[in-house]
Amino acid sequence: MKNLRTLVALAAGLLVSAPVMAQPSYEIISLGQAGESASGGQAVSIGGGFAAGFTVTSQDDALLWSAVGGATVLPDEPTRPYSAPWSVNDAGTIVGIGATTFFGSSALPVMWKNGTATALPLPPGETLGRAYSVNNSELAVGSVDGGSLEQAATFTETVGTTITQTMPDGGTLRTAYGVNDAGRIVGQALDPANAAITRGFYLDPGDASATDIGALPGQNSAIAFAVSSDGRIAGGSSVNSGANTMPFVWSESGGMTAIPLPAGTSTGSARGVNADGWVVGTAGGVFAVPFLYDGTSTHRLHDLIPAGSGWDLATGTSNGAFGIADDGTIVGRGLHNGDLTGFVLVRSCPGDTDGDRDIDLTDLANVLGQFGQSGVGLAGDVDDDGDVDLSDLALVLANFGAGC
Repeated sequence: MKNLRTLVALAAGLLVSAPVMAQPSYEIISLGQAGESASGGQAVSIGGGFAAGFTVTSQDDALLWSAVGGATVLPDEPTRPYSAPWSVNDAGTIVGIGATTFFGSSALPVMWKNGTATALPLPPGETLGRAYSVNNSELAVGSVDGGSLEQAATFTETVGTTITQTMPDGGTLRTAYGVNDAGRIVGQALDPANAAITRGFYLDPGDASATDIGALPGQNSAIAFAVSSDGRIAGGSSVNSGANTMPFVWSESGGMTAIPLPAGTSTGSARGVNADGWVVGTAGGVFAVPFLYDGTSTHRLHDLIPAGSGWDLATGTSNGAFGIADDGTIVGRGLHNGDLTGFVLVRSCPGDTDGDRDIDLTDLANVLGQFGQSGVGLAGDVDDDGDVDLSDLALVLANFGAGC
């Protein structure tokens, strides 16, 4: 009894000094398919139940991953054998691009729904289009035409529509990259006074013109790539549409905030954001380094996955992170045993002894109640090393109060 009281006292003292948020940890799931030369994860649904990606064999094919059924290769649109999925909603509906070549020739906006790929209708007079995002109402956004004539557009299963609103200075909305369930659309727009500058924008339903979200200090260009369920925006800010690109997150209350880069990198861009303000993207330097920003700190994804997994998310040149769900699920691509392979990262829950994905007093009680025991299947053995000891207690305390 004296030892238990000592442990309780130790736990109480450690809880006071325990960090509010420990470094997140993840399990990594491969999207790789037999016989492919490469694959990638491109998008994840808001709830985290579905992910979209691609697999490369003789051509590019779309992939749908679900938390229940794993990955499935989808059919191509009949006239467009090269598929590039870009977004997926909570029903598993994907939108993206179908093309006649690997380089995206003769692009059409495509929807993959219920196992069928269908080209979405274009606005009258248009012959080219791309879909980059879809919400849970199956409103898709993207662009039509190309080059200096490219214009942001919306698509449904029945109609394609160009977005005619402009920036406050008259700049054309070139490309829409994201849309959320509230109908907020984000993307990039033209600066009519300087062709070298791009403007990041958002457009809410009913707005007469889009809103310019600005750029980071010392820079003049931005692209908005993603919008969260609560309206946050993530993207890249730069000088003259490309130099010294830096990742940012934007909110109504805080405006545009620079995201710190991982160590050893010098540039980067953000590609996904969730309602907690967590952001994923890719930083550059010698290597392409996928990262997660948790609102306070920036982490290399490589440091968040189990050691010895066969994955290298730190030293490849084509690695990337492209989407994050509200439950923290992340999609991207990295090197798996040397091959470029798509992945889904699902949050692990260190310290969760009862499987409810919350680390609370029940978990602490399980560890203290079994402290010093050894064996198989002990609830308090959260690090799975066969005994319940101080390392298990430390995991519970480091994550106490967190949900997974």
